[in-house]
Amino acid sequence: MEAKNKEINSEIENRIEMEIVVDAYDESERAMGWYYYLQDNLNVPFKAECILPVSTSPLKLGEIIEVIGMANEENCEYDMFVKIKWKNKETLCVPLKQLVGINIDDATKQALDDWAYWISQKYRF
Repeated sequence: MEAKNKEINSEIENRIEMEIVVDAYDESERAMGWYYYLQDNLNVPFKAECILPVSTSPLKLGEIIEVIGMANEENCEYDMFVKIKWKNKETLCVPLKQLVGINIDDATKQALDDWAYWISQKYRF
């Protein structure tokens, strides 16, 4: 895990190394470390805004949605996905990297910030 971005946050780096991917020896274990960290720390449901268009997601920039949980483990082997309420009745999985929380609690904010940092550093599983 080598940092690509000049802006290193030692607090987040420490949390990633000591809590999230601790004892992870390969890509699959790092992905599952992130999955369980996010599952344990995202207090759902919460509102979120789309801040990044992604070709595989129907969300539009600025769209407000409700996150209702993490996607299944199998869907999170290469990227983190969350389940959202879609069109008021369906659920859909979208990449977490395209969302920012709105009026969220501290644990959720920290988890989202940690994931955004991981993405900004261009780290990979």
